[in-house]
This record gives sequence, structure tokens and C-alpha cells, in this order.
Amino acid sequence: MSGKENPVRPGRTRRLAAAAAVAALEGAALAAWGITMVVLGLVGNPDSPRQAEAGGLTVLALAAMPLAAAYGLWHARRWSRGPALIIQLVALPVAWTMAQNGGVMIAAGAALGAAAIAELVLLVHPAATEALGIAATEG
Repeated sequence: MSGKENPVRPGRTRRLAAAAAVAALEGAALAAWGITMVVLGLVGNPDSPRQAEAGGLTVLALAAMPLAAAYGLWHARRWSRGPALIIQLVALPVAWTMAQNGGVMIAAGAALGAAAIAELVLLVHPAATEALGIAATEG
């Protein structure tokens, strides 16, 4: 077997497809937020246009991680599970903070929290780890 071949594994399952969809939605939401910040920095009237544009570009760069994880999960790539898990663990305190701000942010925080928990459940399920070729360690 050459170094480029992958071990035999079932491939994408419904769980991986769902996890990929959640990660893609998170990435798309971040990208939309980043684009909005850049546009408002360019044509809006922010206190600091440079800061708004830099913030928007930073958010756009952050959107790359869940989008890459979504791609990897969709194609059942083993490497994608780590970034996807990290994203969700970071999203949980962000969701909590959002929900503490009141108004529309409560709903946004609840949605983000629910998505993060759903993604975590999908990613730690034995069927998902098996589909990604991640073997359980035997003790």
C-alpha cells in the first residue's frame, strides 16, 4: 500500500453529511458577517473604518476553518474532525455570551449553542469516527 492510499472505511454517512452541513452553515454565517463588516467599513459610517475593515477581514479568515472542516467531513477526511471539534468548543462560550446580551442576540446565541451541541454529538458518535477511519483505542 502506498503512502497516499487511505485505509478502507465506509465513507460519508448521514451523520457526517449532517456534521458537514452544520459546519458549512457556521462558515457561511461567519463569511456573511465578515463581508458585512468590510462593506460597512467601506461605505458605512463606522467610528473607525480601518478597524471595521480589519475586523471584517479577520472574520472572513476565521470562516475558512469551518468551511474547510465542512469540506473534509463531506468527503470523509480524517483530518476534518479535529478542526470541527475545536470550532464547536469555541462556539459554546461565544453562544453563551451572545445569549447574555438580550434581544435578538438571545435567539442567535441559542441557535449557535444548539448547532455547536448538535455538531459535537454528531462528531463523537462511534459511527462518525468509524466513517472517518478513527479507530477506538483498546485498553
